[in-house]
Amino acid sequence: MSGMDKAHLNNMVGPVMRQGALARAVYEAAELDNPGRKIQMEDKVAYVRIQTENEMILRQDTIEEMLGKPFKLNQLEVDMASFAGRIETLDDHVRFYFAKRF
Repeated sequence: MSGMDKAHLNNMVGPVMRQGALARAVYEAAELDNPGRKIQMEDKVAYVRIQTENEMILRQDTIEEMLGKPFKLNQLEVDMASFAGRIETLDDHVRFYFAKRF
């Protein structure tokens, strides 16, 4: 099978972000907010892909704690170039998730 033939088997979700303090804080927050999940960070030089399987939650207060300063979730959009999976944004957290199509 080629890469395209296997694309439907990929169930990784999460943000693709510009390198920097916010990306590091999001990675650290992802580890705390998703206990029991293996969080991966792929360094692509100018950006990083932060991902896990099936579902990732990022809480505003956890990102604030990792940054060491106030943070609003809409600020995530500035450094988030893309994302994998589907996204649900609520007042206090963002959820990336995988949904199968039938």
